[in-house]
Amino acid sequence: MNGIQSAILQVPLGYEWIFIIVIIVVVFFGVKKIPELARSFGKATAEYEKARIEAKRELDQIRNKDKVGREKLEEIAESLGIDYTNKNDDDLRKAIEGAVNKEKNS
Repeated sequence: MNGIQSAILQVPLGYEWIFIIVIIVVVFFGVKKIPELARSFGKATAEYEKARIEAKRELDQIRNKDKVGREKLEEIAESLGIDYTNKNDDDLRKAIEGAVNKEKNS
């Protein structure tokens, strides 16, 4: 084994890492800055979580609109006597438009 491989194998795991990180933070920032850093980290974490929840909510709304739109298309197609089982949304819209135009011209 060369020196790099043996150094990698000796890397501490678990709580040792937390202790090492705390020591590094204290050395670089000092004891007085730690509460300010913790507050900033907490605010950043809260903003991230808020943005994640908002993005998830918007994505759910988009999915619901697509679902509701499809259901409405199926209702209209059924009322016009159009088979909608093997049609995508665009084909179904075209079939509905064709049926409506046909009824207008009749």
